[in-house]
Amino acid sequence: MNDDVMIAVDPHKAHNTLAVMDRVSRVVVDSGEFANSDAGYVEMMRFARRWRCRRCAVEGCHGAGRSLAQRLVVDGEVVVDVPAKLAARIRVFSQGHGRKTDRDDANSIALAALDGSGVSTVRRDSSLDSLRLWCDRREELVAARTRAVCRLHRLLAELTPGGARRELSAAMAASLLGRIRPRHEVAKVRKALALSYVEEIRRIDGEIKAVRGRIGDLVDDSGTTLTELYGIGPVVAGRILAEVGDIHRFKSKDHFATYNGTAPIDVSSGEQQRHRLSRAGNRRLNYALYIMAVTQIRNPGTPGRVYYERKRGEGKTGKEALRCLKRRLSDAVYRQLIADAGKLAVCGSPTTAKPTPPTSTSPSRPSRPATPPRPRTRRPVSTRSSRSTGKTTFSSASRSSTPTSSSPKHSSTRPNTSNRRQKPARAWQRGAVTSD
Repeated sequence: MNDDVMIAVDPHKAHNTLAVMDRVSRVVVDSGEFANSDAGYVEMMRFARRWRCRRCAVEGCHGAGRSLAQRLVVDGEVVVDVPAKLAARIRVFSQGHGRKTDRDDANSIALAALDGSGVSTVRRDSSLDSLRLWCDRREELVAARTRAVCRLHRLLAELTPGGARRELSAAMAASLLGRIRPRHEVAKVRKALALSYVEEIRRIDGEIKAVRGRIGDLVDDSGTTLTELYGIGPVVAGRILAEVGDIHRFKSKDHFATYNGTAPIDVSSGEQQRHRLSRAGNRRLNYALYIMAVTQIRNPGTPGRVYYERKRGEGKTGKEALRCLKRRLSDAVYRQLIADAGKLAVCGSPTTAKPTPPTSTSPSRPSRPATPPRPRTRRPVSTRSSRSTGKTTFSSASRSSTPTSSSPKHSSTRPNTSNRRQKPARAWQRGAVTSD
């Protein structure tokens, strides 16, 4: 019996179906079905340990197979993630007239894992997964707040002529309801329901503020420099980090743009050259780039605004110019993540590789010469960086098709660069809770 096998798992809520495939002959040597429980997992591992040289392939490690894949990784197993679409393609083009059973699905998963294209190794959950969960929670709270505000608008339109303003807060609604004196029983019920919606909005606003604080703390702990880019606050930076994960899984900025949906689709034929808007890609990441682009367009003097106006001058519509800007901002985010990759660990925390080398002879001497140069070198470096973000960053944006400046160009504020660079991020962060 050959010990070099691929153990494919088709996960389900109640059970997991396994297919053991020989990696050389690609023949299924054994199979089994185990309950998705603690006892079933123990029995499944006893079954899998019959082969010493083994690898596991689980379908949908970011969905239904996440819990099983993480459990296998914790137990020391090598697990690869097989996308469901990839396994479905192999099943359709295989023999058997497209039959679909759990065992056939497991065989397709094994073949897809042995092919190697489109699969990735599963890593243990890290701080980025916690960041993703908090970002998802914030989106749920924002959606719940929107529903509560819409229902409150409907009741206010029935209680008072003209209703309320479109931008409605809990304080505005409470003051408006305080001036309403209903006479009929139905109107009193409407006011009571409206007051309950006001309390619900206040509660949700408090939760959104708390979740945003947690996201900001995780972004700060990650050591990322994404917030230095104009238009990216803690919430948008958290979403980008959570969705991207390991930036090295993208071969180039073009692959990254295809993943986030900012790269147009080439639909040329013959001498006619045309491109179509891509509706594919990660829409959450695409929305983060959209927020970044809109923030730059709304503020005059930013590289994004200048580039947007130049595209409008070339005859492009507003939406076309916005799409071009999103493509360039995708390159800016990619370069920033690549630059951070050398400073961040795999889990997203700052590495400690740099402080360790200077401990060769004595711990006291390296620390003394290391501290005096910092006050002298910081000021020139900060002024140069401010000049680069004001001048050269914009020129490089026009040449390399990516505006990466973190602040607009103002020559009069050059001596106070540290405060000036933080103002755009703070101004955008104040609107991040409602605009994200």
